[in-house]
Order: sequence, then C-alpha cells, then structure tokens
Amino acid sequence: MTDTNDTLDYSKTLYLPETDFPMRGGLPQKEPELVARWQQMRLYDRLRATSAGRPKYVLHDGPPYANGNIHIGHALNKILKDVITRSFQMRGFDSNYVPGWDCHGLPIEWKIEEENYRSKGKEKPNLKESAAMLEFRKECRAYAEHWVSVQSEEFKRLGIEGDFDKPYKTMDFHAEARIAGELLKIARSGQLYRGSKPIMWSVVERTALAEAEVEYQTYESDTIWVKFPVSAVTKPADANAAPAPSVSSQTFYPDLEDASVVIWTTTPWTIPGNRAVSFSDRIAYGLYEVTAAENDFGPQPGEKLIFADALAEECFAKAKLEFKRLREVAASDLEGMVCAHPLKGLGGGYDFAVPLIAGDHVTDDAGTGFVHTAPGHGREDFEAWMDAARDLEARGISSAIPFTVDDAGYYTKDAPGLGPDREGGPARVIDDKGKKGDANQSVITALIEAGNLFARGRLKHDYPHSWRSKKPIIFRNTPQWFVYMDKDFGDGTTLRSRALKGIEDTRFVPSAGQNRLRGMIEDRPDWVLSRQRAWGVPICVFADVDGNVLLDEAVDARILEAFEAEGADAWFAEGARERFLGNLASDPKWIQVTDILDVWFDSGCTHVFTLEDRPDLKWPADVYLEGSDQHRGWFHSSLLESCATRGRAPYDAVITHGFTMAEDGRKMSKSLNNQVFPQDVMKESGADILRLWVMNTDYWEDQRLGKTVIKTNIDAYRKLRNTIRWMLGTLAHDGGDAIDPSDMPELERLMLHRLSELDQLVRTGYDNFDFKRISRALTDFANIELSAFYFDIRKDALYCDAPSSLRRRASLQVIRKIFDCLVTWLAPMLPFTMEEAWLSHKPDAESVHLEQFPEVPGAWRDESLAAKWKKIRTVRRVVTGALEIERREKRIGSSLEAAPVVHITDPALVEAVGDSDFAEICITSGVRIETGEGPDTAFRIDEVKAVSVLPALATGDKCARSWRITDDVGSDPEFPDVSARDAAALHELKALGRL
Repeated sequence: MTDTNDTLDYSKTLYLPETDFPMRGGLPQKEPELVARWQQMRLYDRLRATSAGRPKYVLHDGPPYANGNIHIGHALNKILKDVITRSFQMRGFDSNYVPGWDCHGLPIEWKIEEENYRSKGKEKPNLKESAAMLEFRKECRAYAEHWVSVQSEEFKRLGIEGDFDKPYKTMDFHAEARIAGELLKIARSGQLYRGSKPIMWSVVERTALAEAEVEYQTYESDTIWVKFPVSAVTKPADANAAPAPSVSSQTFYPDLEDASVVIWTTTPWTIPGNRAVSFSDRIAYGLYEVTAAENDFGPQPGEKLIFADALAEECFAKAKLEFKRLREVAASDLEGMVCAHPLKGLGGGYDFAVPLIAGDHVTDDAGTGFVHTAPGHGREDFEAWMDAARDLEARGISSAIPFTVDDAGYYTKDAPGLGPDREGGPARVIDDKGKKGDANQSVITALIEAGNLFARGRLKHDYPHSWRSKKPIIFRNTPQWFVYMDKDFGDGTTLRSRALKGIEDTRFVPSAGQNRLRGMIEDRPDWVLSRQRAWGVPICVFADVDGNVLLDEAVDARILEAFEAEGADAWFAEGARERFLGNLASDPKWIQVTDILDVWFDSGCTHVFTLEDRPDLKWPADVYLEGSDQHRGWFHSSLLESCATRGRAPYDAVITHGFTMAEDGRKMSKSLNNQVFPQDVMKESGADILRLWVMNTDYWEDQRLGKTVIKTNIDAYRKLRNTIRWMLGTLAHDGGDAIDPSDMPELERLMLHRLSELDQLVRTGYDNFDFKRISRALTDFANIELSAFYFDIRKDALYCDAPSSLRRRASLQVIRKIFDCLVTWLAPMLPFTMEEAWLSHKPDAESVHLEQFPEVPGAWRDESLAAKWKKIRTVRRVVTGALEIERREKRIGSSLEAAPVVHITDPALVEAVGDSDFAEICITSGVRIETGEGPDTAFRIDEVKAVSVLPALATGDKCARSWRITDDVGSDPEFPDVSARDAAALHELKALGRL
C-alpha cells in the first residue's frame, strides 16, 4: 500500500465485521445438511459417550400412533421434548431421549380393513381361524413398521435428537412379552376380573371403548317424556317393624292410584332396558292434574302426573297441557312406589315391577326430576341399581340386568316385541355406518300405542363418538375384563388410593393438571381392559365359565417365554391352548380368552419395557410430557398400571401442552382448509422457525398458528440471526485476550453483570420448563441490550480503536463470552442455527450440542453498577428521542453530527451521567450536561420528567476514518484528515505492518 494519504482507503484500516455466516439463513437447504452431518458423525452416540457417568435425567416419550405422517401437534410435542432433553444434557446430565411408538389397536386394524379389504370389495377374513388371524396381524405389523420409519425421518428433520436406531415399539416381541407379564401380575394380585357392566361400545367397530378413545361431537337426539303408571305405593316400614310385604300385596294410596311418574330421556332406545326410576330426596315433588290438552297422543284432562315442582310448568308446556297442582308428594311416598313398565304387554313382555329408587345423580336442573334407569345402558344407572339390589331382592324384585342390545346394535330377545320376535326382524339402534337405526322410532310408536308417551322432541347436544370412526357410540352391558379400582391389595391400599397418592407426589406443569387428573381418578369406574378386536396383545389368561382365572406359574412362564421369542402371535397360533396349558389342557373348564388388551394398557406399560429394561435409562422417569388430553389417556393408564404393579407413579413430573388452533382460534380441519402442516413450514421457512414459534408460545394453553404467526417468527428469527452474525464478524478480529473484569470499562462490566443475571434466568427457566420466558429474555437481550445498545455504542471502539486499546480488547472478550452463552443457551431451542453459528466461529469443533452451558461467575453480579447504568440509560433514552426527531426532520443525517445539550434536574441522574463518557454512550460527537430545567423548546418525554434535551450541531471537523466531528482533526501531520485517536491507531497499525 502506498504511503500517500491521498490514496489511503481508511475502510481497509478498520476492524469491520468479517464472516461467511450468511445474513439469510437458507434454513430449508441448510438444515438437511446438518441432519446428515449429525448422522454421519453419530452425534447421538457421541452424546452418550461424553455424558457417561453423569446423573441421568429421563424424559419418557409418550408414544405417537404409527398410522400416518406427523401433524402440527406431533411437531409441537416433539420440539418441547427435544428442548427439555437437550437443555438438561447441556447442564451436566445424561439426558437420553428414546423415541417410542404405539403400534397396536383399532386405528391400524381399521386402516388395514379399509385399504386391503373394503376398498377392494373383499371380505374381511374369518379371524376365528388361526391362519387368517396371523396373516391379518402380519398386515397390521407391516403397516405400523412403515409409518414408524416415515415418522422417524420427519422427527429427525425437525431437529429431534434421540435413539432412532433403537426406539421402543409396543409391537416388539420383548415389549409384547412384558405387557403380557404385567397383565399376569395384575391377575395374580386378584385385581383382574370378568364382569358385566355398561361400557361404551362402538357398533361400527364392534368393540368396547375407553373414555380416552371417545370424543364429543354435536348430535341431534330424539327426546321423549314417558309415563310410568303407578301400580303400588306403601309407606316405608319402621326400622323395628316386620319386613315390607311383597309387591303383590302392596297397599294403595287412593290419590296416587291413577297417577304416573314421568321421566325424560335422550335415548328412547334404552326404554326396553328400563328396570327402575330414580328420584332424589333433595328435590320437591308434586302431584299434578291435567285440566286441558291440545295434543294428539299425550295425556288428557283428568290424568294425574308426578313431577319435580321446579320442572312441572316447563314439561306441561312442552306437551301443550294446562294443569293444576294437587299436593306435595313426599320422598317417603316415592320410596315405597312401584310402577308398571311403559311397554307392558308389548310382545307379551315387560310384565314386571319398576321400583322407584333413590339416586345421588338425580337433579332438578333439567328433565322431570326423575331419571329413567336402565342399568344395562349407563354407569350411573348401573351404580344406582346395584346399590338398591339387595333391598329390591328382599321386596321380591329381581335385580338381574338384561342384555337388550347386541354388539351390532340390534335388539335381543330381552327386548320383547322389538327383538328377533318382531315382524321384519329386530330393530337396530345404530347401523354399520354409524347412522341411526329404527330403534328410537319403534320405541316411540310402541309408547304411543300403549298410551304412555307424554311428549316428544329433538335436542342438539354433545354426544360421545369414537375418535377413530367419528361415529356415535352406545352404552351397553357386556361381559368384559376389568381391573378393580377399590379392591384391597391386602396392604390397606386400593388401586384408587395408590393412584391418588401418586398424583399428590407428582409435580404438575401447569399445576392445574393435578386437579384434573385427580378428579378423573376419584370418579372413574373399574378399568375395562378387554377389546373385541385382533391387532394387539391378548388378554393371555385361561378362565372358567364363571370368570375365575387360572393362576399357574408354569403356564404363565410358558406364555411369557413364547411371547419373548415369537411375540403375541403365539397366543393365536394353532395348538396354543395345548402348548400353554400342558397337562391342564385335558380339563375342558379352562377356556382360552380371545379378547385383546386395550391399547392404553399397552402404552401404560411402556415404562416397564423401556425405563426398567434399558440400562441407559432409569425408573421412574423424571418427566412425562404430552397434550392435556392425556390426563385421561397415557398419563392416566401409566399411573394405573404402575400403581397396580409397583405401588407408585412411573413419573416424578407431568407436563401438559395445549392444542394448536388456526389463527382465528378455530380448530384446524381439512374442511375449513386452515391446517398448517409442519412439512410445509420446514420446506418454506425451516424447522428452526417452527421451533421458535413453539418457544414463543404459552404452550400449556392452546396456541394459534398460521401465515401471520409464522411471518412474525421469521422476523424475530432474522433479527436474532443478524445479532449472531454481527458477533461472528466482529470476533473474526478477536485476539483471545484474558482481561480481568475488574480492569474492564464499566460498560463491559455491565454486560458481564447481565450475563450473570441471564444465566440464572435461563437455568431456572429450563428447570421450570418455562421456555417462553427464556426465549423472550434472550431475544430482548439480543435486540435491545446488544444490537440497539451495547453493540451500537461499542462499534466505534471495535472498528476504530488501536489494536492495543483496552476498551476494544475488553469489548471483544465480553462479546466472545456473550456469543458462547447466547449460542449454547439457545442451542436446545434452535439447534440448526446455533450449530451453524458455533461451527462458523469454531470450525474445528465437533458440535455445539456436545458443549455445556458456560460457567458464568456469580462475582460478575454488580447491582450497584446496574443501578447506575439504569440511570444512564434513562437519560440516554431522552437524548435518543430528541436525535430521532432531528434525523426525521433532516436537520442531521447521523447522530455523530450532533452535540446536544442535556438539562437534568435530578442530582442522582447528573451524578450518573457525569461520571461517564456520555457522548460515546449517546453516539454523538459531543454532549453538554446542564443542571436544572431546560428551556420550553427542549425535547421531553412524559416518562422522564427530570431530563430535557436541546439539540445542537457538533463543532469541529469530520474525521475521515471514524466520521466523528472533533476539534483535533489534523492534529497529526502524517494523517491530517483524521482525529488524534484515529491517527494513533493508524500509527500502531503501521508499526505492526498492517498499513
């Protein structure tokens, strides 16, 4: 370079940022390259090797279903899990993430039937034949395996790091053996039983359903008000009196002799199953008489009816009747009341007494104040009936529960006149396509003919539907296999008490999840395990006709050994009964159960064959994380299974997230064309944009996502990336100095103080799973405190100061520390971008994900310094506002053209700014501090009343190198067009041979 200053290019003497880190992320292209790099270097294995011997932190993965591409809910869920495991890994733990999949059950079976049979017009094979069953299960297994592979690649593309080479799958032979083993443990503890209770039943799918397999949709039901003619009433006997007489010898109350009790129901088809009417002693009832009628089929003048007083007027209006109240009907009258069935005589049946029984579930909020009680079609009906069963038997009333509807939704012989004996065949509740059958109308017609229909109507309400077929379900009494909730284990505990204790001992995030799960456990019925399907782990027990289970250790051992070697298919193979029973096979009383286990039992056992059986994990898990719907799903079944077999929950903490809605708050759906697919976001913007959105949401609530939200996160990402890019460019000139913080300028010490504060915030935030707090704090730090404050102030020193400048070297050292902290803190959240930045700065490094969060000394905290600089920044804020107006009005082009006069009335503010290079802090060429109030024309802001600013232009000459306007430009004859500071820097550069 020539020594002639006229030709000297001062820009080449500046330490301007230099980096290959691109301004635009190009994430859709860059991210797959990084995924490939991580796979090639076997990052997962390197993580395990480097963390060997550390304390384990285990997040146990709730298994997604292996039946399709991932959706936005999967993305949200897996990103949250990945951030947790990465953050603990980078804080001194061995945080091993093992992904898993739920592979059994009806969704896959349903899909195979659709794709391989229904769509091709083929008959589903007869699964009672061993060969057909095994072939069908083989098809299901292949289908699940395909989607496990597809979803694995999609999760990796999201940046999820885990053991994808050895995930857990509920259909692995070892898993199936362990699931079977857990069932046998429960059987041996005496908690497994076969019972007959009303359960949710899918006619379309021909199987029992659990609450977790049901969703509620709007449905229009037929509603009817039905008269139950009173046939007998007696006063209740005294406690010391003789037993009550039989029904046939009851004494009548004259004024109730011709009355009818009226019920209301939204399920007319359950009327054939009615066996009682429930009432409440907390409700006031009355006897009413019809005085006028305007209907074709209902009550006529003179009829007497019994209603809850609070509902009588509404009911009579519905039937277009006029009425008068005759008297009160006391609870004691109802206790001794017996009615005739409203279908009495139909098909020669229903000739039995219908007693009134007390029920805690009865209210006068809606209906009539009486509840039609069909114990074969509802849980509350069943419980009320069973509570009353002993007393009813004593009164000569059978407590038997009929089976009025079969698995296909047809009436059985227990529904005379509507079942097989009906002309044209049995009526049907729901058909194979989930449509209403003719059962409701058949019942209504029969009630009209019997003169017992009070009124009818329709009602739109929430009704349970299968979440797989999306079709309405029914409640029906069927023999199923259950686990007791309230049977003593022999140690004074029950499954319910153990589960409630487990909930109390578990940390919930958010805390409301604890009450939600507790409420479900407190109220839930016995756990129904059986499903009448083909693809899953069988209920691998032998039982007699009464449901007594064979408890034989040798038989159990043979079953488990076979499952371990061959999988659960062994149960369905030819000769399985003889193989497992051995010498007992000759005893015909032992029947092989062919039902399969509810898939929630499968997933509830994942802690067994994953956490317990893998040496790289531990039991119990530190945390489970899933959507809030899993309070009734995986959290629930895992809790019950673990408490039944191990006495405690399989987790120490439970985290729940909400659901992702469209931007307008509506549910995402294909019909509304408002879905956001993670594959599209990654293709167009990158996975880190999706991850940033997750980090910026209150994930424990429902979130919104759409084009506007994505754009907002792209803008936030771009600002953050530019901050990192500037640091990388500046650190290209870092000499690696190690200056003691006590020797640094105040501004650098302030930044170290902020790093210390942020270190505590970040670590606490990750501990509390409060990612939004971390993301917002680090984003604000990057945008507001770094880009708009610290970097803005220090650019002059970093670009222009001499190589030996303490200010410049200290700033580089602080930026180096800021970079290390910011990039590692953000690495769990934005793994692609932070990896790219880390390798750009440290090309010889393996991966940022093999690093630990940097140690940030607590000694860097300096509250008094922070308080002082808070005052300085308060005054600076007013100066910046005044200069912004000057720029807008084009009175200055750059803040370096200004030398404002700052008037301050607060002595504390005067003291703070007076002890600093305030012109440098304001990025002006000069500043003058005046004590006292400024003139009326001075600039002010309402929030800082003690400061006013009078703009003024700087005087002197403009430095050709730094562009500052100073009085010492030309003071060095060798460099006559620069300031003294810049001339000194040029001399130093020249001496080092850089000029």
